[in-house]
Amino acid sequence: MKTIVLTGGGTSGHVNPNIALIPKLKECGYNIHYIGSKSGIEKRLIEQENVPYHAIQAGKLRRYLDMKNLTDIFRIMGGFYQSLAVLGKIKPDVVFSKGGFVSCPVVWAAWIRRIPVIIHESDITPGLTNKLSAPFAKKICYTFPESKKHFGIDKACLTGLPVRSAITSGDRLNGYKLCGFSSTKPVLMVIGGSQGSENINRAVREALQELLEIFQICHICGQGNVNQEFEGIKGYRQFEYVNHELPDLFASCDIIVSRAGATTLFEILALKKPALLVPLSKNVSRGDQILNAESFQRRGYSEVLFEENLSKDVLIEKLSQLYRNRNQYTVAMQENSSQNAIDRVVQLIQKETEGNA
Repeated sequence: MKTIVLTGGGTSGHVNPNIALIPKLKECGYNIHYIGSKSGIEKRLIEQENVPYHAIQAGKLRRYLDMKNLTDIFRIMGGFYQSLAVLGKIKPDVVFSKGGFVSCPVVWAAWIRRIPVIIHESDITPGLTNKLSAPFAKKICYTFPESKKHFGIDKACLTGLPVRSAITSGDRLNGYKLCGFSSTKPVLMVIGGSQGSENINRAVREALQELLEIFQICHICGQGNVNQEFEGIKGYRQFEYVNHELPDLFASCDIIVSRAGATTLFEILALKKPALLVPLSKNVSRGDQILNAESFQRRGYSEVLFEENLSKDVLIEKLSQLYRNRNQYTVAMQENSSQNAIDRVVQLIQKETEGNA
């Protein structure tokens, strides 16, 4: 039996594509292990998948000067030596990395142990972790056609982004029940990412009275961001975080407000749901979400509202327009001919493990 180590973490966007691969890898006979951080979101998500989890130290890789960079160097070094030990014990045939700060030490340790590495980049431009991992990878999977220029021709493979099959298997009525909604009004779903978005949360709550005249609202506001002042309002349901409930909530909604992380975008695309995308600004990111959102807008899948323009009145106007024109976005997404990313990635993994036999 072939053995694979999956790694990636920090946010759900670095974990969910790995989770999407697990059923297919098991079907193909792979013995699966996961390396992640001791306290990251990946630990909770992966343990629910009944996959052996190996926790290592993790330090954040920053592009800016910060005193924490000094201490995190030692955490990264510790994670590297722990990864060497774990890989030496497991002896995997291949390592698949989805990025996030925890994955770099794993990739480097795999290279030292001469274990082939495949990395996957979700965004149009590569993140710092994947930039540091790319020289040690045999293959680099990428999601957007625009990304090809960032990777060497001999390594780059356009695969798309693996999306969990469960995402599209939700039940609309169950979603209504979870929120206490009915079929009398359309449902707006608001997603700020696994860590929430203060600006999106604030704008939605400021516009709540007007929005509730049009929509019922399912608001996934992030950990610690539920506002008790809004509890009990008819047609408005807050969640800190959802996991297994997400497919049913997706099934119940008609349009979506979301950040523009690649994993969420491709889940929305698989669901054929019109979305208003509010990408992270360049002030707090490298601008990857802006490029992702603009790519989807060019293809007619979504509309974009830049964070610096986000206000109560603009949000109400944009969502009203999105709902009125929802059919044109659905048609554009139905015409999408993207390949099955799970099959493409697993085929690539199989080629590497066969070559390493």
